[in-house]
Amino acid sequence: MFERLLSHFKSDPLVTPMAPEDAQHALGALLVRIAKADKAYLFQEIEQIDKILMDRFDLNPLEAARMRASCEKLETALPSTKDMAAIITRDVSEEDREAMVRAMWVISVADGQKHSSEEDVVAMASEAFGVAPERVAALLADVTG
Repeated sequence: MFERLLSHFKSDPLVTPMAPEDAQHALGALLVRIAKADKAYLFQEIEQIDKILMDRFDLNPLEAARMRASCEKLETALPSTKDMAAIITRDVSEEDREAMVRAMWVISVADGQKHSSEEDVVAMASEAFGVAPERVAALLADVTG
């Protein structure tokens, strides 16, 4: 699976569409990258990633944990966040990209701490996703209440 997914980041982005399961793992890896951006990968963040994966992809807790474990491995092998988001963007609908921005904000605040490093990753991915800054801000406000 990793080789197939990584091939999307090495090939011409206009040639090969990403399979849905590959896009799911790439999105999960992006969540992991955000959680790790502050150099502290905490239980609260892991718990939220699992919950997002369960809700978004209709998984049970064990399936979500397994998927997250795969995403953790994948995250280390993937290119820059901007490149990763650009590849994902081509195969994911605008509605799904907005849902991912919301999920990224959930992960960034999961530990109760505000970290500019996590916010920077969310901003970079959101820009690459083509989500307007005012919409990104609205999604953050939705998450933080």
